[in-house]
Amino acid sequence: MSQPRSRSLILIVVAIVLGGLLAWAGSQHGWILGGGTSGVPGFAVAVVIAFVVQWLVYIPSAIAQSDRYFDLTGSATYILVTILLLVLSPGLDPRNVILTVLIVIWAARLGSFLFARNRRSGTDDRFDEIKTSKLRFLSVWTVQGLWVSLTAAAAWISLASSNHAPLGWSTWIGLAIWILGFSFEVIADAQKSRFKADPANDGKFIQSGLWSVSRHPNYFGEILLWVGVLVIAAPALQGWQWIAVLSPIFVFVLLTRVSGIPLLEAKAKRKWGDDPEYQAYRARTPRLIPRLGAGRRPRGTDPDLVG
Repeated sequence: MSQPRSRSLILIVVAIVLGGLLAWAGSQHGWILGGGTSGVPGFAVAVVIAFVVQWLVYIPSAIAQSDRYFDLTGSATYILVTILLLVLSPGLDPRNVILTVLIVIWAARLGSFLFARNRRSGTDDRFDEIKTSKLRFLSVWTVQGLWVSLTAAAAWISLASSNHAPLGWSTWIGLAIWILGFSFEVIADAQKSRFKADPANDGKFIQSGLWSVSRHPNYFGEILLWVGVLVIAAPALQGWQWIAVLSPIFVFVLLTRVSGIPLLEAKAKRKWGDDPEYQAYRARTPRLIPRLGAGRRPRGTDPDLVG
């Protein structure tokens, strides 16, 4: 077996094992589907469905060697599983209703945005080589199952928890954090879409609007909104269910250390690295956390996450 195929197989196994461990830990103190000793924990059901949906959509996608429905499938999984947990959970808990609404709004917005972007571009260059190998392509769909499960862990564990805490100040603080993060993400995406749609900006990089105070304001918003989800869910968590803290941590690590910012920064350097205007933009603008007045920063330094 070739080295890329071996790595893909290892990645699939690791993703499934981590998903299993997440399902076990998050299912503690949760309600049981079917009841009794033969029932299945609600959160475990959610994680299994998250993986199975990816594998089902992978089949026609692999046959057609198409990545068109990859992002849309991920977003649809968030919506499907979250609503299913709300419907199956015993009793109608106000916290769970709030979490469901927030997840559905976020997933529907992001999924439609990414799908429309993919249709305009025709393909996602991340998959150009991967989708020609069925095993490598399967590995990214499997990892997406883990990504969905980890990202949504705080909300799903709360929805599947047998502990129902009354709404309090943490609920409204979490909601405020989520609204701020969601607004950042939506506005930043809209600003960049308008910028790229203008023929006058062809070949240029965006440095206006929210992009003038952060090089990746959409990712800042993404991380922030999942922190908000955790804050809302926190009163319902107990024991091993606190593995839910992995949700915003995972999103932060993924976007800042793995597939988000590092890839985009490298791509931008290849394209505009010798452009003095881009060099000045990097020098005055924080990589992630926005800072008011970033445009007035003296040149000569390269701010990182906090500027």
